Amino acid sequence: MLLSSRMILYNITIIIEDSMQEEWLGWMNKNFVDRVMDTELFASSRLLKVLDSPNEGITYCIQFIADNISLYHQFKQDHEPVILEDLSSRFANRFVSFSTLMELID
Repeated sequence: MLLSSRMILYNITIIIEDSMQEEWLGWMNKNFVDRVMDTELFASSRLLKVLDSPNEGITYCIQFIADNISLYHQFKQDHEPVILEDLSSRFANRFVSFSTLMELID
């Protein structure tokens, strides 16, 4: 477990089927990102499209910055399961995802 007081970047990488891209992108912007930010546990967010992905489908990264690891853990415990379940049920079998947790150094 990280004990640092440095800022934390929580990155979710999602590869979505080409045919679902527009619907998914609209839903992510209007629902997913807003719900995560409404928890007030993250200071900022950004949505990025990967331009040189070797994967089939279209790859996006959704990044959230937390002021410390405790805020991230609070999100994971209290909010993430419900928010991710909504994503999974809405776009079932149309995407794959993985998350990465990083510490901002500079």
